[in-house]
Amino acid sequence: MTGAGISTESGIPDYRGPGGVWRRDPDHEKLVTIDYYLADPDIRRRSWEYRRASPARDAEPNAAHRALVELERAGRLDRLITQNVDGLHLKAGSDPERVLELHGNMFGVLCLGCGARSSLEEALARIDAGEQDPACLACGGILKTTTVMFGENLSQDVIAEAAEAAERAEVFVAVGTSLQVMPAASLAALAERNGARLIIVNAEPTPYDELAAEVIRDPIGEAVPRLVARLMA
Repeated sequence: MTGAGISTESGIPDYRGPGGVWRRDPDHEKLVTIDYYLADPDIRRRSWEYRRASPARDAEPNAAHRALVELERAGRLDRLITQNVDGLHLKAGSDPERVLELHGNMFGVLCLGCGARSSLEEALARIDAGEQDPACLACGGILKTTTVMFGENLSQDVIAEAAEAAERAEVFVAVGTSLQVMPAASLAALAERNGARLIIVNAEPTPYDELAAEVIRDPIGEAVPRLVARLMA
């Protein structure tokens, strides 16, 4: 399972780390909270601009993403559960059938009224043409990216598949995640309770460190390739 920390070496800041987005701009959370988003056109405008400016639009996978592709191709990776919306695991070459994006993906757009789908680039093109808060072309409803905002429910199908994968894991590796956001964080404990060896790779302490068989604090771009080499040995 991966969190924001795996993508920092690709130039995407995390949220809760020392230089994280929320420490630099506490008001940022409103841009990704559904109640604020629905109630305030200005929040929606700022949220679209946040997506436009996101370094994830042009980011490239780093050594950690690529190492997990190697682990998969060696037949040693069952599922790759990610809290990230940056799409970098897919860009690195991970099998889409094995990647479970718990919080969705920022590159799709969904109408909250009729369910029509489009792309982020289409929405940004409309903003460039003068629409600050583009509405659904089919029904006039509110558009948002296909990310799971705070206050929204995760896909029950995705979380159920992630839980099943955690229950059957022999080794569960949590990479670059604070293990503070539920229900994603509980997957580490679920795996450990079912006999998995829990390995945590994260710069900062997590609530689950005491359950872990191994905690690695080294930079993720170095630690994950080394760990993958061990797991494939």
